[in-house]
Amino acid sequence: VQLQASGGGLVQAGGSLRLSCAASGRTFSNYDMGWFRQAPGKEREFVAAISRSGLTTYYADSVKGRSTISRDKAKNTVSLQMNSLKPEDTAVYYCVAEEGYGLRSRRYSESYYWGQGTLVTVSS
Repeated sequence: VQLQASGGGLVQAGGSLRLSCAASGRTFSNYDMGWFRQAPGKEREFVAAISRSGLTTYYADSVKGRSTISRDKAKNTVSLQMNSLKPEDTAVYYCVAEEGYGLRSRRYSESYYWGQGTLVTVSS
């Protein structure tokens, strides 16, 4: 599956952004989808995930209550709505897809399908 992320940009602290990821090449409903991020000098970390059915979502504590992940089966897209952004949310955000269940455990794996990343910069 190929993943194309978009929606990053520069926003002031307290603002909002909506990231989108378009999936192509395989049956979208076969994959759990999610987002990771990597800040400068830090390891890549889990942000959010959504199950194949779209009924269950998973969040990192750092974004819980401020972010909402959703998927559109008709458009083969997954989105991450981020509100009340903080400077520490600054990172490159990566869309991921997985046929297994690792995302539900908030685990990182190189075996996931990864998109190219979109930069989010939050100014203070």
